[in-house]
Amino acid sequence: MEELISIKNGKKQSSVFSSSEMESRLNMLRTLLIEEGIDAVLFTSIHNINYYNHFVYCSFGRPYGLVVTQDRLKSITANIDGGQPWRRGFGENIIFTDWKKDNYFKAIQQEISNSGRIGIEYDHLNLENLNKLKAALPAVEFVDISKIAMRQRMIKSAEEIELIRNGAQVGDIGGAACVEAIAEGVPEHEVALHATQTMVREIAKRYPESDIMDTWTWFQSGINTDGAHNPVSTRKIEKGDILSLNCFPMIAGYYTALERTLFFDHASERHLQIWEANVEVHRRGLELIQPGVRCCDIAEELNEIFIKHDLLQFRTFGYGHSFGSLSHYYGREAGLELREDIETVLEPNMVVSIEPMVMLPESMPGAGGYREHDILVVTENGAENITSFPFGPEHNIVC
Repeated sequence: MEELISIKNGKKQSSVFSSSEMESRLNMLRTLLIEEGIDAVLFTSIHNINYYNHFVYCSFGRPYGLVVTQDRLKSITANIDGGQPWRRGFGENIIFTDWKKDNYFKAIQQEISNSGRIGIEYDHLNLENLNKLKAALPAVEFVDISKIAMRQRMIKSAEEIELIRNGAQVGDIGGAACVEAIAEGVPEHEVALHATQTMVREIAKRYPESDIMDTWTWFQSGINTDGAHNPVSTRKIEKGDILSLNCFPMIAGYYTALERTLFFDHASERHLQIWEANVEVHRRGLELIQPGVRCCDIAEELNEIFIKHDLLQFRTFGYGHSFGSLSHYYGREAGLELREDIETVLEPNMVVSIEPMVMLPESMPGAGGYREHDILVVTENGAENITSFPFGPEHNIVC
């Protein structure tokens, strides 16, 4: 049985992004490689392979790769995927089979010369595969490419911003579907299913030639709101419940989000006080997104509002993050998060969220997790909020 094969099954599929967009990304990367003295790159993460090749892989325990040189772009994929990586991918493709152990590294040996400086993702490649890679290419000097690629991904192109804008609109539609499904005795999973189905159908309408994958909803109620990433449960909605609406459209590997605090039927006086304090932070955060402002300075100013309300100790994470080729199980542009330890300066065409959250434990009045979330595109003179779903007590007490 062959170790390495090629399957060009069918014809190349239309990309969500234009050929000129993909070429522009690669040209920028190749310029950076020359500046850094890097001869070739082996990407292994879902987000970078998607960003430079328009293919979102499903690992299922197998490694994947994308080789980029000054004149070549080639993905390395598993035989289980057939011809889909070639059809969907922007470049060429080679397939490793399962008939012999570590055929993946034989593909790497075929595609990368055993010399020079090779960029790899230090924040993704695990120790076992790093050691195998070193054994496969013993004369190579490996250097980190992850930070260079992340900085490039942080500045969005016009086509990326248009896709993110569409994703935000789909999220708003999913939020409306969530509210539509809320009623006493309805379990969280039924609300989430309705929202997800609505978003998937909207994505299929807007992007009829795209892959439909990974869109999801977290709808949490009561105690289940205490974690932003808590999975949907079978808990049934009760009157007076705090609710957390979280809609996540995924288009071509690109993540967008809508997150809102809601209450069913009514909210207690203490719940309203905490909710309104979080909304105050949210509104000020929206005002602070401006070019030239440091992420850490935004976090420090918003902290002062929570301190005024004696709520800072209940804050659960940073105030926002970047968007792009990422998901809940892959990708993260860690250099663009609104936290005290991030000194990145906001620039035009960055896309960030404002999403303050506080969580009070069940033993306290006003218990629950409160979170609002809007997406903003940084412009030359300010920022554009591309989220339209309303927030706050005047809009989101659902009866």
